Amino acid sequence: QVQLVESGGGLVQAGASLRLSCAASGRDFSSYVMGWFRQAAGKERLFVAGISWSGDRIYYADSVTGRFTISRDNDKNTVYLQMNSLKPEDTAVYYCAADIHRRVVPSQSHRDYDYWGQGTQVTVSS
Repeated sequence: QVQLVESGGGLVQAGASLRLSCAASGRDFSSYVMGWFRQAAGKERLFVAGISWSGDRIYYADSVTGRFTISRDNDKNTVYLQMNSLKPEDTAVYYCAADIHRRVVPSQSHRDYDYWGQGTQVTVSS
């Protein structure tokens, strides 16, 4: 069983930055692919960013490329999402997720992730 706990969300103005953190339980964190997804009200859950277990493969949704950065610290069992130049359309609940199947390439499908955090709200005002 893997438990994921997100933190760092909040209400900010357009152009501001936020840093989300996701702390994971378990001894095998360093072998998990980790992903961030987001879900706006009334919409489907969408891929934001994914990072391989070693951190050498990183993927972003086109909508956040150049503004968001995913990283991980395997010693701290934590994955981060640095969000810069936030826009109102970034408003959503942000979820971190763990894929425990040792995929080489992070998946962009929420169906490939096994464990999910409870989510943290990010609201960007214009």
